[in-house]
Amino acid sequence: MASVHSARNVFINCPFDQEYLKLRNAIVFAIFHCEFIPRCALEEDDSGVVRFEKIQNIISECKFGIHDISRTQPDENTRLPRFNMPLELGVFLGAKRFGHKEHKDKKCLILDIEQYRYQSFISDIAGHDIRFHSNDPEEVIKHVRNWINAASGRKTIPGGRQIIRRYLLFKAQLPDMCRSESIEVDELTYNDYANFIEEWLKENVNV
Repeated sequence: MASVHSARNVFINCPFDQEYLKLRNAIVFAIFHCEFIPRCALEEDDSGVVRFEKIQNIISECKFGIHDISRTQPDENTRLPRFNMPLELGVFLGAKRFGHKEHKDKKCLILDIEQYRYQSFISDIAGHDIRFHSNDPEEVIKHVRNWINAASGRKTIPGGRQIIRRYLLFKAQLPDMCRSESIEVDELTYNDYANFIEEWLKENVNV
């Protein structure tokens, strides 16, 4: 993963639990397919680094950010919602507003599960173009592709349907790829998954 501020780095701010995994996997694939670099706290397993410090460091290295604020339901044990995603969105927007000159052109995509739902719990972001995905990986891919295409000014990014078609093909081939490396799909770490995507894209340019 990139370790310096880069115009190709995309910070992913989303839940890391099993329930969200299908959406996160789709986001990571779409970013790679658009020839950008997904970045998130899962990329580094260093117990010596405070988690929030790690997140701030990654944000400082990313021009782009994808923030999913859909996880607002109360935790079954604490009966309280988790506020990590809104907090990290705030840090990203704060870096854009108050950071050094390389941060002034940060751009972000904000996702939610339903249209206008965010107005009930984080209304201060009204005015941002919030996209909703209905927990559908294909919708997420379309949003990520269209946003990167517009935000980056790139002219060579394929359409959302093409990326979705290739994502479904990659998913179908992933179990065999894992078997060839003696690892199960449900054992994949974030970095394992990212490495498989990069290798698949290199080997399947014309598929």
